[in-house]
Amino acid sequence: MNPSTRYTIRVALIVALGGFLMGFDASVISGVVTFIEPEFNLSTIQLGWAVASLTLTATLAMMVSGPLSDRFGRRAVLKWAAVLFMISAVASALAPNYFSLVAARMLGGLGVGAALIIAPMYIAELSPPDIRGRMVSFNQLNIVIGISVAFFSNYLILSLGQSDLAWAQTLRLGDWNWRWMLGVEALPAVFYFLALFSVPESPRWLVMHGRNADALDVMARVSDREQAEAELADVLESLDAEADEERGTLRELFQPAMKLVLTIGVMVAVLQQITGINSVFFYAPMIFEQSGIGTDASFMQAVLVGLVNLVFTVLAIMLIDRLGRKPLLGFGLGGIAFCMLLLAYGFGSATYMLSSEAIMALPAGMNTEALLPLAGQVFDSDVAFNNALAAAIGSEAFSAHQSVLVSSAISMNPTLILVGILGFVASFAISLGPVMWVLFSEMFPNRVRGIAISFVGLINSAVSFTVQLVFPWELENLGSSTTFLIYGIFAILGLVFVMRLLPETKGRSLEELEAELVRQ
Repeated sequence: MNPSTRYTIRVALIVALGGFLMGFDASVISGVVTFIEPEFNLSTIQLGWAVASLTLTATLAMMVSGPLSDRFGRRAVLKWAAVLFMISAVASALAPNYFSLVAARMLGGLGVGAALIIAPMYIAELSPPDIRGRMVSFNQLNIVIGISVAFFSNYLILSLGQSDLAWAQTLRLGDWNWRWMLGVEALPAVFYFLALFSVPESPRWLVMHGRNADALDVMARVSDREQAEAELADVLESLDAEADEERGTLRELFQPAMKLVLTIGVMVAVLQQITGINSVFFYAPMIFEQSGIGTDASFMQAVLVGLVNLVFTVLAIMLIDRLGRKPLLGFGLGGIAFCMLLLAYGFGSATYMLSSEAIMALPAGMNTEALLPLAGQVFDSDVAFNNALAAAIGSEAFSAHQSVLVSSAISMNPTLILVGILGFVASFAISLGPVMWVLFSEMFPNRVRGIAISFVGLINSAVSFTVQLVFPWELENLGSSTTFLIYGIFAILGLVFVMRLLPETKGRSLEELEAELVRQ
């Protein structure tokens, strides 16, 4: 590996740490929901808001971060993103009530949204075409590393909180488990902020602001001098051609010439979230609990989800510049559809029955007398079972003891559920996860790249927010089987779209792609 490539990889990995913050939060909150729901006595909608509040403000940040980065620089916006997330982590851990928690997470969302948009844009503007796909994929790699680390962090905090270790008792890891889960998010945010001082500004941003000599110096560090000078000339030519045109406005984004590229961007943005990925990551322990394996086992299997996500993301990075973007998307969407239908079948075939013996063996403090009339009754759906138990002992008591009640009653194949979720995560990780960010960074013309990526990022985040918000409601009212069936249908529709409309972008310069996709 030559020095230029090593330098590019180092810078890309640092900048992509913004994705780590997003991934870390996605997994951390999946562990937190188990504890804040009974502590704050939350309804399903309130629980959804606690999870999705960060994504709501991330949506807003995505809309403004592109134009802000055009004005102040990619690196400056990323630094502020790190600061906001650090403050959010500390405030979330110290939140005295539900509303304080939501407010703190909304602050963090501003940082996450900015980082998710700017990081892949920066990396694409820095990287040579032959390795650009792999470099931009580092953003997704850091997301999944963050997911894996947070799953393990949650499991470790939970385990230490139940131990007899003196230092763990002193820190009250058992009593404050979810607060520690959220608080440790501040550590990667601090590291990200400090590491950003070691990376240069985007060369294309430097050219846009008349700093051609500085841009050439940066370009020469990621390729040889001759190639850097040729690339600088291409960028200057592109900017000169755009000099008399209106720059960076939503109005231009919706011009007829942008129809194809905007349609692809919006559809991919929607597709990445509408297939249910953040439902799985944000609520993984809850999903596993629905299969009856219990709280501790659900956290352990959530760790496995993170590891599978990491392995297949690395595989995607190895293949994306060899096979191309479109083949990976086609393969992954096919796998997503199959696995979601498998999950729908697994949960749909489950039955629920509490025997008299199981009721009497329930933990002390539960109103077993109220449950005895349900002994021996067989329920064919999780919705009917949950409603019957909530009616018998009250919704608050059922929420507090749902895991043990489901574990005592369910009859299903938990291996089928595990295979379905792991297969879904693997399929997503090798396709929609990294490929979306690569496409966003490649397709849009330089003159509107900031506003365009912000716009499609806003669409992506808005869909993500909606999916996260309604997922607990879907489980409660539609049931697990119907919920996963809906995700599977969206994946099938997405597969058709990709095969029909998506062009291949691998190995081509940003200026070449602009000439093809923007139809005058």
